[in-house]
Amino acid sequence: MSEEEKKTTTKAPRQPMPEQDAEVRIHNFNEVAQGYSLETAITEALRCLQCKKPQCVQGCPVEVEIPQFIGALAQNDLPTAAKILKNKNNLPAICGRVCPQETQCEIKCVLGKKGEPVAIGRLERFVADWELTQPKKTPELPPPTGKKVAVIGSGPAGLTCAADLARLGHKVVIFEALHEPGGVLMYGIPEFRLPKEVVLKEVEYVKSLGVEIRLNSVVGKLYTVDELLNEQGFDAVFLGTGAGLPMFMHIPGENYNGVYSANEFLTRTNLMKAYRFPDYDTPIKVGKKVAVIGAGNVAMDAARCAKRLGADEVYIVYRRSEAEVPARAEEVHHAKEEGIIFKFLTAPTEIYGNDKGWVTGMRCIKMELGEPDASGRRRPVPIPGSEYDMEVDTVIMALGTSPNPLVFQDAEGLERSKWGTVVADEETGLTRKDRVWAGGDIVTGAATVISAMGAGKRAAASIHKFLTEGTFDVKESN
Repeated sequence: MSEEEKKTTTKAPRQPMPEQDAEVRIHNFNEVAQGYSLETAITEALRCLQCKKPQCVQGCPVEVEIPQFIGALAQNDLPTAAKILKNKNNLPAICGRVCPQETQCEIKCVLGKKGEPVAIGRLERFVADWELTQPKKTPELPPPTGKKVAVIGSGPAGLTCAADLARLGHKVVIFEALHEPGGVLMYGIPEFRLPKEVVLKEVEYVKSLGVEIRLNSVVGKLYTVDELLNEQGFDAVFLGTGAGLPMFMHIPGENYNGVYSANEFLTRTNLMKAYRFPDYDTPIKVGKKVAVIGAGNVAMDAARCAKRLGADEVYIVYRRSEAEVPARAEEVHHAKEEGIIFKFLTAPTEIYGNDKGWVTGMRCIKMELGEPDASGRRRPVPIPGSEYDMEVDTVIMALGTSPNPLVFQDAEGLERSKWGTVVADEETGLTRKDRVWAGGDIVTGAATVISAMGAGKRAAASIHKFLTEGTFDVKESN
């Protein structure tokens, strides 16, 4: 590093994120993390060493030019920082809030080897939030190519694919089944983690690129994939419908009133704004003692929503130990601060109900960890004779999801795995069906927002090559 570059770095500690106090925030749905001030953001940006071979970029699924945007921020050049950020990331205000930077870009940061890494995600959020407050400029676009692409689903994969293709001059139409765009960003992630206003502003940016979004449009019912390709004049189709079909345990009592899938619970709370009842006419019944089964990010979201909706006690019931929890450490930390009670090495075996059909309790068994399973984690094994009852009146199943089968209606040649996901090339998203690509949770099963965006970006590059050259890479030939 040159002497000039050394002047732009500092040995300041990693800057903490201002947050709502836990005792206050459990009574509202306002954002927990409050965001950096300009002064704090610059202080944090000055920690970046501006590595010549930045490993952090390799950890980013959409390959954001991290040192460059942070370097511009460190010089208080926010317009340049925003431009660099948007070169690769179409949804930075979203990623800065919900992406697991600690296991992707930040884990690669050199500073993290002996101390704390640069807070890349927090800086991304700061720059993106600043950019959202600025007067809107219509992006410069190339001449139209005359090619037309249908994108099914307006979640992170679909929005990213659509934006990249539009920036390359193609006409893109997004078909969204719900009444608001955003997919899981709108229905799955609570307001206190990702404000809907932020999502809608990012969607507006995608629309400013010329992307058309058709809401209340269910592909599989309105049109089939074949009809889009053969009758509606689309040259290619990208499937980004996510994984919205909930999984259940198939234990006795799962059909009692008061048992929700996390999908239903979060969709009613978030997209349908049940948290603002009666201002919005979507009631949601939450008991006083709530059990959430599972320990992923969705489980944390459901548990924290239940607390805010009036539950006295909320339990996370997880069959493995705390070391195996798949949720982000930050989400677990926030949940604990908010009084969520964790029941590790515990699995439900039956749900009890009364003669009116409402949940009254749950039978559980204690577990111990055995040998590793296919996931690499130690398999939980029931301990005989360890059964006990929990008094609960609401149970939320947050066990994962699989793709909704509706999009496969009359889509001959679209191969699916035994888990219901689409078989697609990992690098390009090309499926076994001609002119059809797929990416995000519909291919991988439930995963992260940024991994879905990465898949959308890679698919867009492959679609562009097909539309302009009529060819695929050899690896795309399946």
